[in-house]
Amino acid sequence: MSRAPVLPEGEIVAQVANASGNREMEIRGGIKAGALSVLVNCQGQGKLTVSLEPVGLSFPLECVNGEVSSTFNQLDLKRDRGHGTVSVTAPSSVRWALTVGR
Repeated sequence: MSRAPVLPEGEIVAQVANASGNREMEIRGGIKAGALSVLVNCQGQGKLTVSLEPVGLSFPLECVNGEVSSTFNQLDLKRDRGHGTVSVTAPSSVRWALTVGR
């Protein structure tokens, strides 16, 4: 997890690599109307959960030892929110990397 997932197109608004455990990050510039993409990679035994606020989106990713698990989620948001955060909850045994883009 030394590198964050690559956003196929658009602007990166939050990114972290080589993380473990829980973390909360600001979404630069808030949440804008339109597409918002969340890419996550993880490795290690356990379940990782990603939450986006104030949108209310939450999704899990099962992580396993010895291989990289990945997911890509995209939302089409109808309106702007002035502030936004992305939170990851994961056991300390799980290493992960995340990219959020629009």
